Amino acid sequence: MKHSVFSRSRLIEEAKKCDKWDIIIIGGGATGLGIALDAVTRGFKTLLLEQVDFAKGTSSRSTKLVHGGIRYLAQGNIELVREALHERGLLAKNAPHLVKKQKFVIPNYLWWEGLYYNFGLKTYDFLAGKLSMGKSERITNSEVIDRLPSLVREDLRGGVIYLDGQFDDARLAVNIAQTCIENGGVALNHFKVIGISSEENDTVNMVKARDAETGKFYEFRGKLVINATGVFVDYIRKMANPEAKPLIRASQGVHLVFDKKFFPGDDALMIPKTDDGRVLFAVPWNRKVLVGTTDTLLEKPELEPKALEQEIDFIMNTFNRYIKKKVNRSDVKSVFAGLRPLAAGNGEEKSTKEISRGHKIEFSNHGLLTITGGKWTTYRKMAEDTLDYAIERNRLPPRKCITESFLIHGAKSHKNHKSHLHIYGSDKSLIKNLIAERPELGKRIYEDLPYLKAEVVWAVKFEMARSLEDVLARRVRLLFLDARAAYEVAPMVARLMAEELERDDDWIDEQVKDFRELVKNHYLISPEKTSMEQIKIQK
Repeated sequence: MKHSVFSRSRLIEEAKKCDKWDIIIIGGGATGLGIALDAVTRGFKTLLLEQVDFAKGTSSRSTKLVHGGIRYLAQGNIELVREALHERGLLAKNAPHLVKKQKFVIPNYLWWEGLYYNFGLKTYDFLAGKLSMGKSERITNSEVIDRLPSLVREDLRGGVIYLDGQFDDARLAVNIAQTCIENGGVALNHFKVIGISSEENDTVNMVKARDAETGKFYEFRGKLVINATGVFVDYIRKMANPEAKPLIRASQGVHLVFDKKFFPGDDALMIPKTDDGRVLFAVPWNRKVLVGTTDTLLEKPELEPKALEQEIDFIMNTFNRYIKKKVNRSDVKSVFAGLRPLAAGNGEEKSTKEISRGHKIEFSNHGLLTITGGKWTTYRKMAEDTLDYAIERNRLPPRKCITESFLIHGAKSHKNHKSHLHIYGSDKSLIKNLIAERPELGKRIYEDLPYLKAEVVWAVKFEMARSLEDVLARRVRLLFLDARAAYEVAPMVARLMAEELERDDDWIDEQVKDFRELVKNHYLISPEKTSMEQIKIQK
């Protein structure tokens, strides 16, 4: 099978050939990728540069929900919820292979909760309009127990059920990057921007970047430079203006992953009000259960954030109040932390519950356009608003947004979800063809999870995966589902990647060493202490 339009060498050559781009986007998370997709479909020459991998940061560490935000409804932010619910519906149509309906149950333990939450969810249904995923309804004690058999039953007074969306965040990011490239754009991961400057009219129009693989430096010129780097937007803004005041605050959200035995069933649990007034979810995900999240304001963002002990304790203690079979630290299969870029404005002090989840767009005095805030669900609208903002200020020629009904790479809905390969959509048949050509690739990389060796090869050839972390964290999600398993299969997966990338043993050793160091942030008990007899690996 030949290398494709997604070949890194081809993309770099394309980037070098263009004398001046219409738009250069810094940042390959949900926001940057969304802008790139909007830009190429409007006909703009578009270059996107990501310092590590697509969705390396916050955009791969969400609760995997495409939702309007019931919490924001309780805060009275009707328009934010309405917008998010509309975007939820559009995303379900544009990426049907990645977005599915998920039922959520809110158990009621006080007499008034049923009426209160039922009223709120009816409003939620109404705001979704024609793009509703289904109606909410009150259910009895027995129905709650049937749906959530592990739930604590003492003082249970029934519940409310509603529908929202669930998706795979990192896979959506990769598919959007592929869509951009297929439509004439260039998206490069592992390309870190190290400088931006002005060559004419004191307006930022040149970007200097370094290819992490070769160490080579490149300069790219563009009519408009967009800063979409999430929690790192202030770092880029200071490149243009060292005196720039902070625009965002970083809030950390932590998730814990457990085996399904602690939370069997297909429905999710929504705890609408925890001790600190926030929402906690327990959601079935890839044969595990994902529990989170927290909301901890941080002073300094990091590329690889670490869960705080109090955040881990908070999630476990809250979850244990609602389930009969209690969890402890040794039951955690993986822990991951992500940082939300909250648009605070002027750097004022606010609690994370008060800082807006909406997005903000600004031009600096030097012409750098910065977009921050928002969430995955509204990525498309954020992109539309960003380019419209630039057009209104005469930085781009007027061109209409068409992404409301633009299909994402792989868009195909499979009725049969028994095979996990359904998330590849239209690429599923091509992966099966790869296995037919090389039957050894049909073997699993780890016995207890369905991921295949073919997916590793596919990720390298067609999904721009360049490192072991790219594959095990964001292409097959093993790191986020079972960190111990990811630690053990690392050498085998690295060898498989090395064959495709034509790398030597030194590359393999370095990749395994770096990845295993990373795993320590995702596991509560050091994986080095786990005996090999406890690990099941498909050779």
